[in-house]
Amino acid sequence: MRKRAAIEFSLRWDSSYATHNDRLFIEKVDFWRDIFPGSMGEPLAETVSGNSHAERFEPGELVPEFRDSNLVTFKKSEVSTSKHLKELSLEPGRYYPKGYFWKPLSSFPTDQTPVRLVGQDSTSFVVDTNHPLARYPLQVKARVHQSSSKSAQRGGSLHDIGQLVTTGGPGMQAPLGEVRLRLSDGSLLPRENETDDLLYYRTPRLVHHLDATARSHVRDKYGQLLKPHSSILDLMSSWESHIPESLHSCRIDGLGLNMEELQANKRLSGRLIHDLNRDPVLPLKDSSFDAAICTVSIEYLSRPLEVLSEIARILKPGGILVITVSERWFPGKQVKKWADLHPFERQGAVMGFLLDLEAFTDIHTESIRGYPRPVDDKYSDHMSNSDSLYFIWAHCVK
Repeated sequence: MRKRAAIEFSLRWDSSYATHNDRLFIEKVDFWRDIFPGSMGEPLAETVSGNSHAERFEPGELVPEFRDSNLVTFKKSEVSTSKHLKELSLEPGRYYPKGYFWKPLSSFPTDQTPVRLVGQDSTSFVVDTNHPLARYPLQVKARVHQSSSKSAQRGGSLHDIGQLVTTGGPGMQAPLGEVRLRLSDGSLLPRENETDDLLYYRTPRLVHHLDATARSHVRDKYGQLLKPHSSILDLMSSWESHIPESLHSCRIDGLGLNMEELQANKRLSGRLIHDLNRDPVLPLKDSSFDAAICTVSIEYLSRPLEVLSEIARILKPGGILVITVSERWFPGKQVKKWADLHPFERQGAVMGFLLDLEAFTDIHTESIRGYPRPVDDKYSDHMSNSDSLYFIWAHCVK
């Protein structure tokens, strides 16, 4: 029997709005010490590297079951009057640390457990303290990457695998009925740095925005979702499109803000300079692309609904839009609320754009976390994990 392994755990679930898959890589799983969800431990210990084992869990089995009693109503006057909270604009649909409401929820100020504000009026708040995944059946699929018969050292930490894969954000991206986070109502979203974008991006930035491991995950995902011989629009493009060599037959057109960066991108067949924040209308024909991608740039759009509506216009019927979000951006050029959101809320906000437009269907989200950062990466001395990724994709309705 194997004693240790590197395993990617995929948490798969469906909300009323999308299909979700949240992937967490755990490099050192110990079959003697760690606690596994359900009966997964013994089968996984016998699973050959490259193979998988999956189990399904009904609501209440992997996380505490949903209870109406966990929807708590309390007076606004019961909330701490600290300067921080006075300056904070609380919005229904957002998650906040439980410590924000520590008095009425009988907690403590430093409690970081996420709870969702689901309603408010002039005098009261309604907060949902259920686990974000409490309502959903869950499937946990484990794929063994590497295994070893080496015994673990004595001591060390015991990992509850079920807890690891269900905490840290999964579930927070899904709206709750009509209550959902809305970054935009169609009006212009402000940014901290409103410097003219053409001036700001005038100097080429031929640098990677993700580490090598994360970039490989982006290429893999695009390789899974995009088809050979497709016409692809790389929206807010730069010197790299992250399209795998398996899609060498595709035509890729890049729309960006710096021609030197676009010219350095050898995968592009066409190059176009266009400031989407100044003019969200794409100078492209209706139904002219099979696919569109937007890689770690959606947070810079001050008119996201208008731009995504334009994407729907230029996509062919059934065409796919794939948006990739990370936890890195050019500080100040993102829309103001972006940095305050939990990473999974950012994914949910992008999904909300697609729901508001009603121009896309078959929405999916996927997250990838926990992979080790390459040892030669310049941030490896203080960041042990690869950049986390959050994908959202959907197909054009028309």
